[in-house]
Amino acid sequence: MSDDGNSFAGRAGIVTGATRGIGRAMALELARRGAAVAFNYARSAEAAGTLAAEIEELGVAAFSMQCDVAQTEAVAEMVKQVKEKFGRIDFLVNNAGITRDNLILRMKEADWDAVIDTNLKGAWNFARATLRVMLRQETGGAVLNVSSISGVVGMAGQSNYSASKAGLIGLTKALAKEVASRQVTVNALALGLVATDMSGALDESYRTKLLEQIPLGRFAEPTEVARIACFLMSDAARYITGQVIQVDGGLAM
Repeated sequence: MSDDGNSFAGRAGIVTGATRGIGRAMALELARRGAAVAFNYARSAEAAGTLAAEIEELGVAAFSMQCDVAQTEAVAEMVKQVKEKFGRIDFLVNNAGITRDNLILRMKEADWDAVIDTNLKGAWNFARATLRVMLRQETGGAVLNVSSISGVVGMAGQSNYSASKAGLIGLTKALAKEVASRQVTVNALALGLVATDMSGALDESYRTKLLEQIPLGRFAEPTEVARIACFLMSDAARYITGQVIQVDGGLAM
């Protein structure tokens, strides 16, 4: 473990859903702090290659693999290859997530299944496979689940998404209790609105309406979220576990 509490030099881990937005910012911030970073991608090999190159330019190793987080065997294989590549796994960020919004009476069963499988089962898959490695290392570790204020307060038109993100909060607390004795921390971020390509595509009048509901009056920047994520996985936060940190500008107070 490092002396300054913020360095990740000599450590390695996985960030799911890292080829864009929040996950990308997290992967790059971890790399800047000295971590070797592995990540999965669903479709875009080009985006994965670009991110891997940026990570390596920061002087650390990168590893990418096409992997559907909802497929248990595929996840197990990726974690196996990450361990072979890096020799260890010290952190996991469960960031991969999708939305399929609609009112419940209009929502297709397939849209419910897709969101639960990706957002919740995907996190369970990666946590299960990665913790097998972390616990054998006996050097501690950190798991961070990216949840949402939708999982804290619920959002109309997002019964699938809200349920998946609330499930992540329950998963976080349960796992924190299971692995604390082995010095592995498990925490969650409940995110509000973040300035990504997705939020940038919102209708301007709708964006204005959303901003009026945020006491701080703006969306979060992905880099802000990344720095908080790094803190929760750093030596400086070794006594924090089972917590859900709301990063929402006061939206869900």
